[in-house]
Amino acid sequence: MSLRSILFSLSASLASATNLYATHYSGTIYSLSLTHSSNGSDLAISSEIQGCGPMPSWLTLDPATRIIYCNDETGNASTNGSLNALSASTDGTLKLIASTEAAPGGGVNSVIYTGEHGAQYLAIAHYGGSALSTFTLPLTPESQPLQVFRYTFSDDNPKRRPQQDSPHPHQVFLDPTGAFVLVPDLGSDLLRVYAIDKATGKLQSHCTDLTYPTGSGPRHGLFWESADDHHSILTTNNRNTRRNTRRNTRRNRNQAQQQGAATLYTANELDGHLKVFDVSYVSDGCLSFRQLQALVPYPTTNDSLPTGATLAEIRKSGNGLYVSVRSDHGFAPYDSIATLTRHANATVEFERVSSAYGTVPRTFVINKAGDLVAIGDQASSNVAIVARDPDTGVLGEKIAELQVGEPGAVGTAEGLSSIIWDE
Repeated sequence: MSLRSILFSLSASLASATNLYATHYSGTIYSLSLTHSSNGSDLAISSEIQGCGPMPSWLTLDPATRIIYCNDETGNASTNGSLNALSASTDGTLKLIASTEAAPGGGVNSVIYTGEHGAQYLAIAHYGGSALSTFTLPLTPESQPLQVFRYTFSDDNPKRRPQQDSPHPHQVFLDPTGAFVLVPDLGSDLLRVYAIDKATGKLQSHCTDLTYPTGSGPRHGLFWESADDHHSILTTNNRNTRRNTRRNTRRNRNQAQQQGAATLYTANELDGHLKVFDVSYVSDGCLSFRQLQALVPYPTTNDSLPTGATLAEIRKSGNGLYVSVRSDHGFAPYDSIATLTRHANATVEFERVSSAYGTVPRTFVINKAGDLVAIGDQASSNVAIVARDPDTGVLGEKIAELQVGEPGAVGTAEGLSSIIWDE
């Protein structure tokens, strides 16, 4: 065989690689490498690091700086956890660059938001700590919270579920304009709403929260905007970075409302319902919510999930909406991912369930191309890579799988805790 033939054969067999990152409640952060070749796909651990306290729970990647912020779920309402920053090289190698133990305990989710002149901040939901905190970025060992909102119950409602022993913020996410931080509070049956002061990065609590019926347990949520909405969102965001007066904020909200309101979808852990809300930007500089729909995203005849099953993560891609269902054993012994189709009026229709290829799918993420889904199964502590048809939204077969750390017991803070794409 000629040298040219050998080189051609070698180049044809070389695999393309994509990085992912996963956390495990044992204290380890893993770099994973997904490779594709003519022989198929393979998922492997490329490196690992102890750099996010005893209980790493969530990773938030800033693609521009290639810094990953890792929440540590250690602690509670009276004791702190930690917040950590790691640099990610292009080959997936992680290095701890900053850590602070000034974060409230129980951190489970975070989001980056922006202020004036490109200033960046991090908002963190603290489930066990019954709190919301914010930090100015970049993180340093001396970093202290910019703000901490601590929550308590104002009443003793006997209708609350056992999991609602105290307020439990479970996620933080932004509205489409980047002007509001929203916090699903599973313990309080609230979606807490904060307006961002772009000049200071501080959150303002003057907006009315969205209240759910007792026992709902809102866990995660996301916004959906149409193409027309996207144009208004970009316009609004650009203007917000240049101005910060209340007058201009209200004007931007009104423009967004005129050009198309967004739709909010939330997954309730405790009552098993997916809820759909029409969202308007109103003249007082806040958000207004109008419920459009409530349904159980599952093939059910009695409007409830199987006994013991709960909703967890919610994601969107293309015209599809996806929700993970934990402990339903829909593909025994595995659990399920539910697929829903979104209609023009923003309501959704249940389509099908597919296998999560593991137990307790705490989180899953869809890549930017929309052709792959990485499912993080907590109890079985495995990552499954599943094919997705970008045109139909149908989830297909598992193309790669990897055991990541030791499995955990169902219902405990053990096993795999998060998974993200390096995109």
